[in-house]
Amino acid sequence: MNTALNIDDLRLAARRHLPKTIFEFIDGGAQDEITLRRNRADFERHAFMTRVMTDVTTRDLSTTVLGTPTAFPVVMAPTGLAGLLRRRGELAASRAAAKAGVPYCLSTMATCTIEQIAEASPVDRWFQLYVLRDRGITKAMIERARASGCKALVLTVDTKLQGPRERDMRNGFTVPPKFTLGTMIDFARHWQWLLDVGLGPKVTFRNFEGTAVDNRNAVTITQFIAGQYDLAISWKDLAWFKSVWGGPVAVKGILSGEDARIAVDHGADAIIVSNHGGRQLDGAISAIRALPGVVDAVQGRAEVILDGGVRRGADVVKALALGARACMIGRAWLYGLACDGEDGVARSLEILRNEVDLCMALLGRTTIPELDRSILVEP
Repeated sequence: MNTALNIDDLRLAARRHLPKTIFEFIDGGAQDEITLRRNRADFERHAFMTRVMTDVTTRDLSTTVLGTPTAFPVVMAPTGLAGLLRRRGELAASRAAAKAGVPYCLSTMATCTIEQIAEASPVDRWFQLYVLRDRGITKAMIERARASGCKALVLTVDTKLQGPRERDMRNGFTVPPKFTLGTMIDFARHWQWLLDVGLGPKVTFRNFEGTAVDNRNAVTITQFIAGQYDLAISWKDLAWFKSVWGGPVAVKGILSGEDARIAVDHGADAIIVSNHGGRQLDGAISAIRALPGVVDAVQGRAEVILDGGVRRGADVVKALALGARACMIGRAWLYGLACDGEDGVARSLEILRNEVDLCMALLGRTTIPELDRSILVEP
């Protein structure tokens, strides 16, 4: 997809390549999708203030996130079931991340195992963890991630219950996909996807194979979460995760400055400002609007990462100006994966990197630390 000029081009190509059920799974949000739209729209509230007549001949986009070097300030977000878009989708994504020099965070709900990613890709790996009721399985996953060389643990805390994603409900979305009359017609119209994924190895939650929650029958995401996620988790549990992991822990799913402060008080090394891509509580504040309050509350005691709505390099620059260390991208790389596999993911990262570079040059800035609130006009 070298002809794609931006992430929206990749989205349109993904829509053409994927059956409706699968595309709407990655593209949709909860209920009326108000928060999904806010995540994008609120970036427009911030305008740039440029500086001119500065030497921008040489620009350096590199930084570190939780001690992991990154060629530019982006981390590939954990996204479940990437293998629904392309066979072994997480492997393709991790290889593209390695070539681009950015960290890749593997989801608990991946279709490839922690060990498969470690064996197949030299990428700097993080592991995202949902909190399960069975702490034995949770601990075993943490130990597998550590043994596989993952450098950070990302603890997702905003999914005690599944947000009502009505597109998925209407489409009858399950894992693995069900072959009904309607889906078979749609799958047949998208024959390339059908040959690659639909008729390939069964898509399942591979990290759960061989555990007490191994389930290879078709289930909805809501059914899985209702049966496995721990509703009783509280801040006191963060110390347990820190002790079992033994490395940096990022808490993902925080929008409140007060929650961010409490998380840091309990040992969090990073806060990921996120509303789960608008897929949980509809009507919640956007990630970019929540960001300044979280940054101010943390007061430099932990790194802050923005997750939500990033489609342009300018979005990354705005987030950094408001105090983020880096941005996570999810749908942006999923669109690339869907339309062109590893090359599509690589193209999504190339587009964003080039846009960050261009934006910095036009702002008159040459390094990441120079991006502060002075480059923005307050809304």
